[in-house]
Amino acid sequence: MATEQPTDILGEIGGFVARIHALDPHAPTSTELTVRIDGRESRLMLSEPVAQALRLALQDYHDPRDQGRCDHCGGPRLDENFQCRDCGSLNGVFGQMLAERVFGYTEPEPLPPLGEGPGRHSRHDS
Repeated sequence: MATEQPTDILGEIGGFVARIHALDPHAPTSTELTVRIDGRESRLMLSEPVAQALRLALQDYHDPRDQGRCDHCGGPRLDENFQCRDCGSLNGVFGQMLAERVFGYTEPEPLPPLGEGPGRHSRHDS
């Protein structure tokens, strides 16, 4: 699964910092962030609101390839079929359902309708 990479990662980070800083331009800078990519370096001064926004953005990011953790071994590598790449287990109810379908599971015959006669579960009008 190929993903598009920004052609200018330094520019993307700088743009993020500038957008957030513009919301509170008088906040004092408290942190210096230096990013070096392929021989290019960018030094950015971050105010606390910008640093907080960057922390939250990194914490809240969810990679679409991340299917969660394995219920069996706790590993973080479930594939798109909810099979753990570490232990091979199928994960959760949905993983089990997929396995049953793949291995030719067939639904059991439906139960007959409730009887008309007396009984605790029969349907009748009184």
